[in-house]
Amino acid sequence: MLTKTGKQVVNALVELAKLKEGEWLGVGVIARRIRAPQNYLGKILQGLVSSGIVVSQKGLGGGFRLGKAAGQITLYDAVEPVENVSVWSECALGLKKCSDAAPCAVHHQWKGVKETYLKFLENTTVASLAQSGK
Repeated sequence: MLTKTGKQVVNALVELAKLKEGEWLGVGVIARRIRAPQNYLGKILQGLVSSGIVVSQKGLGGGFRLGKAAGQITLYDAVEPVENVSVWSECALGLKKCSDAAPCAVHHQWKGVKETYLKFLENTTVASLAQSGK
């Protein structure tokens, strides 16, 4: 269900989670490792700097690293800035008046899928993905 951009964000954060304390990783290295376009990935990571998920440092020996512990970064935190999953509270069919009391044709089925997916994003951390990938 993640977009290509969302997958790139998650994969980049997993790479950053593998760094030792004080290490930085350049966007070119990250892009090669996750097979993503370097310029595009750089813009995405810069966007995550404003949310505090990653920090950046310019110059020789600089690059990116996580802004907080990998165990504190959920997939929801990682993908919300690029995928806006918080807007999933809206009707799946785009109706303005859709609720449990006045459901659209797919409301009840979508509600279960949406809740399960959001729980997965909220309960999965970058640390758990980095550890499973070793």
